[in-house]
Amino acid sequence: MANGRPQPHLSIPPRTRPLSNPSLATDSWNFLVTPPPDRDPLNLWADDPQRSSFGLASPDSTYPFDPSFPEPDTSLFERPPSRAASAYESSGAYHGYPEPHLYRSTSHRASLRPSISQRSLGHRHARSEVQLTSSPSVVRGESRPPSFIGSDESSPESTVAVLSDELSSLTFASEEGLRKFQMGSLPESDEAWHRLVPPEAREVLDKKEVLRQSVIFEVIKSERDYVQDLELVKDVYISPLLNLPVISRSRLQGFLSEVFYNLDEILAHHRRLLDQLFERQREQHPLIQSIADIILETSLQFRQSYEAYIKHYPLAEARHRTELRRNPKYQSFLSQCGHHPRVRKRDLNTFITRPVTRLPRLTLLLSTMQGYTAADHPDQETLPLILSLLTQFVKSTQPGIEAAESKVQFYALCESLVYQKGEIIDLDLFDESRSLLHLGPLARRYRADVGYHWADLNVALLDNYLLLLKPERRSGGEIRHVVVSRPIPLEYLCLSNFNSPTEPRKEKNNSIDQQQPQSSRSLLSSFSIRSTYRQMYPFTVHHATSKMTRRYTLYAASEEERDKWRVALVEAIALRKVRQDANMWFAPHTINEGFFRMPPLGGQIHSSNGVRHFTGRIRCAVPFSSGGKNLIAVGCPTGVYVAVRGQSSQFRKVLQLPNPTSLHTIPSHNKFLVHCDSGLKAYSLDLLARVAMHTSPPQPLDASRENITAADDLVLFVKVGRFAGKILVLYATKGLWQVQLHIVTPLLPDEAQPPKRRSISGLLTFKPYLKDPISIPKDVHDLTPLRRKIGICAERGIHIFDPEHVLA
Repeated sequence: MANGRPQPHLSIPPRTRPLSNPSLATDSWNFLVTPPPDRDPLNLWADDPQRSSFGLASPDSTYPFDPSFPEPDTSLFERPPSRAASAYESSGAYHGYPEPHLYRSTSHRASLRPSISQRSLGHRHARSEVQLTSSPSVVRGESRPPSFIGSDESSPESTVAVLSDELSSLTFASEEGLRKFQMGSLPESDEAWHRLVPPEAREVLDKKEVLRQSVIFEVIKSERDYVQDLELVKDVYISPLLNLPVISRSRLQGFLSEVFYNLDEILAHHRRLLDQLFERQREQHPLIQSIADIILETSLQFRQSYEAYIKHYPLAEARHRTELRRNPKYQSFLSQCGHHPRVRKRDLNTFITRPVTRLPRLTLLLSTMQGYTAADHPDQETLPLILSLLTQFVKSTQPGIEAAESKVQFYALCESLVYQKGEIIDLDLFDESRSLLHLGPLARRYRADVGYHWADLNVALLDNYLLLLKPERRSGGEIRHVVVSRPIPLEYLCLSNFNSPTEPRKEKNNSIDQQQPQSSRSLLSSFSIRSTYRQMYPFTVHHATSKMTRRYTLYAASEEERDKWRVALVEAIALRKVRQDANMWFAPHTINEGFFRMPPLGGQIHSSNGVRHFTGRIRCAVPFSSGGKNLIAVGCPTGVYVAVRGQSSQFRKVLQLPNPTSLHTIPSHNKFLVHCDSGLKAYSLDLLARVAMHTSPPQPLDASRENITAADDLVLFVKVGRFAGKILVLYATKGLWQVQLHIVTPLLPDEAQPPKRRSISGLLTFKPYLKDPISIPKDVHDLTPLRRKIGICAERGIHIFDPEHVLA
């Protein structure tokens, strides 16, 4: 093995007599070759027979011949009658030694020289001095197949061995060129397969095989250039940024991670791929059997890294451009890097884009190689698999790229938003799930003093709000978007009138009348003002709670644009609803529809004829259980209604109380509390359920009422909670000068006290927890019982109250 390349080997048995070649004088090929001594250690091909232990046999030779050595059967090498004679073959017989077994590609079936039958055993040519001269009957440059092509009698092993020996002899002169190519020191004009292969090889090979080898060489070359570019990014850009004060240290690591992302992972994959391709090239050059197995294995490994990089690429490009626009030091640094000889005047964005364009380019090269590959070649099974894998992968990354591009537009929009003076709007823009769904120009018509005025807007549809924006160009060419109206949440966005007829928009164009002759033009008549009309396509959006005051009619420039907005708005509203349904703390459940109704505007709750009743808006509700059934109580301005859950088609009015504000239940003490205009009252919970289920008349329920507060007390709110193992009822009353907090606790039946005037049931079932009420801030609006303390919520803050401290 010379120079690390496997060479064909001829195993010559000992004491074998060299074969004579009677056709040597009549052979049309003349080989004038003298091999170097290190290539002929046995002087097998020496000119002087006396200098070698093996020589040419002659009639007068006294060379002793061993008759015991079997003479080869010459019939094995004769041409069958069905095969045409080859231009490389001589007419004489040939005796040869068995060839070694070599396995090569099916593309290695072309010979660069005459077969062994035409080679002189007495003079072998050197690899660097091959000269082929043909007889006048052969036209130079004509491609002719070797004598063994198509022969059924010649074995594949001997055919491949002969071809390997021939190519090895011819291509040793290009070993230095191949080494320089892999090192990257070969001139660019010589970096082609045909420049590294002798002309004789190209002449005898099939045209498709020549093109296939050229494409394989291009794949290896493009892979080498790709790895060099990725290494350049690390050497020329990343390393200097770490050592120079271009970007502040606090932002540098985030900038490098955002811009270059996982480029080091991709580089590691392609370094291994390039090493394997170079090794295959050194072993099989100039006829490479296949590289598809190497590419297939690597494609399965780098898929995850490429998917992450490609989907992140728009964000990386946006971060690079933002830093370039804002940081003068970064601009100067990139300008200096552009003069580096390895950069060749390319900008950084070109190198950031290289992984994005690499896979489509590789797919194109492999598709071209498949077209030049023979039908019986093993690559015809591997290449379609690689192409399908890469094509599907590139397509699968498109949604990720679009999402990243939308994110880039969203970031740019957020930076350009300008709100009205003194206006604070929380759009929740810092949520990671926030995205820009659609952005485009729309027009709006305003009523002016004379006629209407048209204004061009940029309307942005986020995943949570619809924004009406007016673009304004500031100094330096920067564009700002002024929020001209309060954003509409998608939960309250309503759509209508997408089929409205078009409306004309008047536009003025200043143009010079070119039809008049120059002599007839005057200063005033040459400049004419002409008005044109453009049809606009309207649609309407409005806020669900402010249909009249927050109603906007927007105009699109075409029917297609209006349809795009309709689809985008409908999909955005549906997507918002799905996200909210999947992220709710509580699942809403509709108990009843149609029973609780509001009177018409300006009407009364009770109808005059008594046939139809309006309950009014639901103000409070509470679920409870009694007698093994689940019920629900609802408070309306007309009273309290109760029904069984699951059978709530018919609610029954059980208590006639004005404007209930809150309802509470204490099942352990069989109490039902109602806070209404007349104060805080308690009822029997079991009797309430029996009346609702029509098993008891309402009189016992009214008899169980207990007034917890005095008739003249103005109760602000009521809370029920457990404190230090006890159930407490907290309520606040408002006096003339102060607000007081009262705390009472319910009693069990055996603990009931003698009746007082506030109870009509004969027993008092609530007793004060504190001896005296406590004064609390006047701006209190809520109470929250904690484990051992009470939280008092006021406008100026939250106050913590400890009842045990008061009791002590």
